[in-house]
Amino acid sequence: MQVSVETVGNLGRRMTINLPADRLQDQVGGRLREMARTARIKGFRPGKVPAKVIEQRFGQQVRSEVRDGLLREGFDGALRDNALRIAGQPKIEPAEGDDLAYVATFEVVPDFGDLDVSGLKVERAVAEVTEEDIDRMIENLRQQRRSWSAVNRPAKEGDAVDIETWSEVEDARLPAEGVERGVSVIGSGAMLPDIEQALVGMSTGDEKDIEVAFPAEWRVPELAGKTARVHLKAEQVSEAMLPEADAAFIRSFGVKSGEMEQFRSDIRTNLERELKGALMNRLRRAVGEQLVEAFASVELPPNLVEQEAHALVAQVAEQARRQGRPSQPPADAHQNFIEPARKRVLVGLLVGEVARKHQLVLDRKRLDETLRLIASTYEEPQQVIDLYRNDPQLMGGLQNRVMEEQVIDWIAERAEHTDQQLTFQEAIAPQA
Repeated sequence: MQVSVETVGNLGRRMTINLPADRLQDQVGGRLREMARTARIKGFRPGKVPAKVIEQRFGQQVRSEVRDGLLREGFDGALRDNALRIAGQPKIEPAEGDDLAYVATFEVVPDFGDLDVSGLKVERAVAEVTEEDIDRMIENLRQQRRSWSAVNRPAKEGDAVDIETWSEVEDARLPAEGVERGVSVIGSGAMLPDIEQALVGMSTGDEKDIEVAFPAEWRVPELAGKTARVHLKAEQVSEAMLPEADAAFIRSFGVKSGEMEQFRSDIRTNLERELKGALMNRLRRAVGEQLVEAFASVELPPNLVEQEAHALVAQVAEQARRQGRPSQPPADAHQNFIEPARKRVLVGLLVGEVARKHQLVLDRKRLDETLRLIASTYEEPQQVIDLYRNDPQLMGGLQNRVMEEQVIDWIAERAEHTDQQLTFQEAIAPQA
């Protein structure tokens, strides 16, 4: 097989692969003859199907499979022979004028030098789940199961108020006729602070007008960035009724025994799983920031960075869609994501190079533990474990995730690291 490699720029490569016609034909013929011995086609006895029928039925498929196999063989061999480490996915297309020649264009991993991480300064967040954290979670679960009872008193923090509203801005009434109805739990932040505070002290039937400054990004264009007079009417004030954390309450969360000790143990397990993920995310970010700073001058594969920028745009669009804000990003939207894309590509390539240069291998025990943790969040854990083990794509993604975490831990351990003690609540809080 004839293969040649050209350099295109610092990190670009163009590889030409010429498939050997005789080998291609030999392999295709061999496959078709093998299929002829076992193929079951209506109207023919097994093993007696004419070669012409086999060719007509399976020839195109077999040629495609053999061609793809030879292309992979030639491409992978050339990468090894030329000591090339590919970055991203190659683009392989037929060459013009020759149906046995193909051209692969791709980018390679830049040279990061010795990759000495001992000079990095990494702050590692540490935290643990306390009994107070478990108490707080039980209280949150009680809040989730609360019911409401109407009261004949002024509203206070924590009460739910059924309200009717209409607004007036620049001599225009919104809505033009009638009112808008909603429910606000005072202190929940579901409504603007000015409106929630105005509800404090209102009783059923009370009405008042207040001035409200609406944010520039407010969902109603007529009010966005403007100050309006808002009319409020309290239709009903209700107070929360919290369920007792008794055996029935505990059983409703899947603890068959109804015992508080088991309930708290299950909650601890869930919180520790959440904490472990949060601490790894913080460490990943801390290590990533140090790597970006240390290797900021390294040239990165431009196509790979652009692909990552497009992926970030797609993520933002998908998130907006899930929140009920579908949008069509402009064609050049990825330009606004080039810098974060560059950082993500840089960290990803560095993690891979650290693993390669230091011959780090996947920790199977850690992989199994991570899989069990994921499965434990479902009602039938074993089904989830079997699903991963029988799906190469799912398992491959999990293996990549675990390997990345191993490398992040490896780098942090060898860098100049200090520990930052956090509470559970601080550790799981979103990072700015």
